Amino acid sequence: MQNHQTMKTNDTGNSPELPIPNPFSQTFFHGTKADLKIGDWIEIGYQSNFVDRKLKHIYLSATLNAAIWGAELASGEGSERIYLVEATGSLEDDPNVTDKKFPGNPTMSYRSVHPFKVIGEVTVWQSHSPEQIKAMKEGIEKLKQQGIMAIEE
Repeated sequence: MQNHQTMKTNDTGNSPELPIPNPFSQTFFHGTKADLKIGDWIEIGYQSNFVDRKLKHIYLSATLNAAIWGAELASGEGSERIYLVEATGSLEDDPNVTDKKFPGNPTMSYRSVHPFKVIGEVTVWQSHSPEQIKAMKEGIEKLKQQGIMAIEE
């Protein structure tokens, strides 16, 4: 069986039109304590949650669990939030997770220098247990005290 594709032509019949873009693109998650609205942009240059400097990349994940950790570990006093975001440019594997902790990127964690557009918010999600969050925060603090908590930029 052959698969035949046809291309729509314009009224003049002289040249083909470009294919109609798919209205749905890959959606990712971004966990934070920032209070954002649909249509807002998440951009580089904001303070890191893990080191004392502004970062050259922004981070997202294709898994809800990784975004939940992002929200739970985010610095600040705001409510934990998980946004649905669209990437506007190229992504690369997050080397801070994939190379150091989870080879092969099972968390589907990525970073970019291009902004992310907020397209929605996940309002119902299951938090990790208080014990898990406490253990993770204590581990991060221990790494900071040992000078090991470096973000690869």
